[in-house]
Amino acid sequence: MVDITHKVNTLREAPAEAIVKTSSPDTINALKNNQVPKGNVFEMAKAAGLLGVKKTPDLLPDCHPLPIEFTGIEYEIKGLEIVITLTVKTIYKTGVEVEAMHGVSVVALTMYDMLKPIDKNVEIGTIRLKSKKGGKSSFKLNTDGLKAHVVVCSDTISKGKGEDTAGEGILLKLQDLGLETEKTIIPDEPSEIVKILETTSSDLIIYTGGTGVGPRDVTPQTLEPLLDIRLKGVEEQMRSYGQERMPYAMFSRSVAGIKDGKLVLAFPGSSRGALESMEAIFPHVLHAFKVIEGKRHD
Repeated sequence: MVDITHKVNTLREAPAEAIVKTSSPDTINALKNNQVPKGNVFEMAKAAGLLGVKKTPDLLPDCHPLPIEFTGIEYEIKGLEIVITLTVKTIYKTGVEVEAMHGVSVVALTMYDMLKPIDKNVEIGTIRLKSKKGGKSSFKLNTDGLKAHVVVCSDTISKGKGEDTAGEGILLKLQDLGLETEKTIIPDEPSEIVKILETTSSDLIIYTGGTGVGPRDVTPQTLEPLLDIRLKGVEEQMRSYGQERMPYAMFSRSVAGIKDGKLVLAFPGSSRGALESMEAIFPHVLHAFKVIEGKRHD
């Protein structure tokens, strides 16, 4: 299976469609009047479709088991055709497109099986995904022109005695999102932290390091009084995401806020902690720039 442990839960929705084609108005009349010998076609097919959705990961090897929180099935008769729409919803890490298509296929197959004794020419037509919602593809953001400044706060690395892996990992993630980037390495000194904040021309400043509880971990208490707005929801998301993966994440003092129209973030200094913070809030945190831009035009 594809690894989805790095993803976050979002509302996922997918409607799929299938068409059952009959060859006679008599078949349609039998459907409408519940006169099909095998029973109520609409109700039986609906029950089968619900089971089909739930059984998807049992039959398709690469599908993840996931909580199905809604399945809706609708029928529409158009001439000699029955159009089936099946919609699946969940709040989870991966989408429900396959579940919807599998479920609607089972509905169509059930209808075929029940109608074939009275219509030898019944057939199943197009099966397709109508749309999907949720995940990163539904929250695309324009990053054109955005510049990011990554600031590595570390006494050891600034002295050339250690390798920067956290900052480099953040840079790669930002570049994948289309942002222009630069990086600076500084010691754990409040004056150096403030200097970057006051002089950088970048829209996004990410500090990595100095968010723990050690005597030289001064990044949070240096940044917090300088912020115009604290984004506590962003901070909570980083800690919650990290805590689900590492019990020591509770000691992190990650920071998020706005300063002079700039988005300011402070991540842990470990490469794992920094990358998990990125995964927890990106790209959605970039929505802040849309809000900031709107305020500039008020």
